[in-house]
Amino acid sequence: MATQRYSVTPHPIETLLTWVKSAEIAVPEIQRPFVWEATKVRNLLDSLYNGFPVGYLITWRNPTIRLKDGSHSAGKRILIDGQQRITALMAALLGYEVLTKDYEVVRIRIAFHPLEEKFEVNNPAIQKDHAWLPDIADLFSPNAKLLQITKKYAASNPGVDEDALFATLERLRKIVNNHVGVIELSEDLDIETVTEIFIRVNSAGAALSQADFAMSKIAANESFGGNQLRKAIDYFCHLAIAPEFFNLIAKHDAEFTKSDFFQKMVWLKDVNDDIYDPSYTDMLRVAFTSEFGRGKLQDLVALLSGRNFLTKQFEEAIAEESFARLKKGILSYMNKTHFDRLAMILRSAGFISSSLIGGQNSVNFAYIVYLRGRMEGIKAADLERLVSRWYVMSLLRQRYSGNPETQFDYDIRQIEAQGLQSYLEAVIAAELSDSFWKTLLPQQMDTSSSMSPYFTVYQASQVKSNDLGFLSHAITVRDLLLNRSDVHHIYPRNYLKQQGFGRGRYNQIANFVLAQSEINIAIGDRAPEVYFKELAIQCKGGTLKYGGITNLKEMRNNLLAHAIPESLLDGNIPEYNDFLENRRKLMAGKIRSYFESL
Repeated sequence: MATQRYSVTPHPIETLLTWVKSAEIAVPEIQRPFVWEATKVRNLLDSLYNGFPVGYLITWRNPTIRLKDGSHSAGKRILIDGQQRITALMAALLGYEVLTKDYEVVRIRIAFHPLEEKFEVNNPAIQKDHAWLPDIADLFSPNAKLLQITKKYAASNPGVDEDALFATLERLRKIVNNHVGVIELSEDLDIETVTEIFIRVNSAGAALSQADFAMSKIAANESFGGNQLRKAIDYFCHLAIAPEFFNLIAKHDAEFTKSDFFQKMVWLKDVNDDIYDPSYTDMLRVAFTSEFGRGKLQDLVALLSGRNFLTKQFEEAIAEESFARLKKGILSYMNKTHFDRLAMILRSAGFISSSLIGGQNSVNFAYIVYLRGRMEGIKAADLERLVSRWYVMSLLRQRYSGNPETQFDYDIRQIEAQGLQSYLEAVIAAELSDSFWKTLLPQQMDTSSSMSPYFTVYQASQVKSNDLGFLSHAITVRDLLLNRSDVHHIYPRNYLKQQGFGRGRYNQIANFVLAQSEINIAIGDRAPEVYFKELAIQCKGGTLKYGGITNLKEMRNNLLAHAIPESLLDGNIPEYNDFLENRRKLMAGKIRSYFESL
């Protein structure tokens, strides 16, 4: 018979709130943005008042840890499901302030109408209406005197039955006696099992990731500065997207502004660059993998818990060292020089806008390569070349699109064993062989996804070559990507529709070029044999119809830059499928030349 891996115990809400206040139970989300709308808090209070169930909470007890003096400390409970509900109760009943998703500190005030027995989010109209109690937290204050509150309300609302009113307010105060089921998971469960349990018990909830567990573990630790570390991660990621958030941090979190972390992220307030906007998952992956030489975030959770991988025991000294190393990795990640250099490397390789950044995990590992290269003392020029080549290779081979953690872990362990440069160069040579360029890549470019890595790398190659836009005399592909551009169909879409081609065929990436809107509009639905003939005439002194090129040599060069056979100008218009097959090979050849130039 299988051993039960959990216990289920009903606890009064009052007990749960006491646990949180005394830090017996760790609620990491209190230190992160509260994402519930105020109306959802109101609905939770209404359900409790009416005796409706509000779901289970799931806790996972930290493992017992051996302290430096040899004694043992029982681990805290970590609340892994129910964080928003507990935060809502603390905000509404205890008057706690919360951080909104915009990182503003607010009080959520829930009003109560005792006569109609209904709840509402406080607003100016309610504030002026004596029939409402504007903030139920006043009722739950330790100093609250129910009889006084009743008499004061009755004085403002003549004719109210004081006994009935008292009974209603007493009923409201007793919601803290309502029981909530707490599922406590065994401390010896691993992250994968806990995640599986979470998904099965709460399939409607957002899936938990290993990064979520790591962030919970970080925030729950105050001994080694985990609470500040978690804030640093959250604040950095938010600042990277919204630099104006800097003033809110400075205004509302004076304690954090004194930390090392704050000084390391001040530079973000003046940055408006969206090449790489990391999430906390990205930040953890890069900092952990580069600093610890491991790629699985479950190992980070174990190390922050103090796990000794040899003895299978948990030791405080290991937890302390792991927090110190993670802090070092986070500070290195935040470093302006490092962050700027990564963005510069991506740009110099042609990835000049966020629309071309494909595969966030490829960017993450490129950053890991950069940070490890700095640690190994690789010369700046060699490191920049290595980072850009690895990034492009990982996109073309979709190296981190499947199970990124497994691939991260494999790659970083090989780097540890073989050295960064020798391992990466060996992998690049194996992955991008002659057969890949000539056979596999053209086959893989048989796709209609304009967001495919092959098309983004192709566009980067055009930026790197400083190519002009399709049929453009002066406007470059770079200009088009940074401003408004059209993806033009070489064989026009409606022309192909009339021939019976479906969306998956007429939208092939081998039928795409970047063009100015006016050129795209001018070509319209004209058959390629029509407008290519007119282009040839245009270059021999005829009417200027498409773009600004009037020289035949310049026109042929423009087609070559876009991997389009120049023979189309001579009237050799192939069948559409033949055109696609030929152009894929030309595009693959252009990408190869680009890669070899990096």
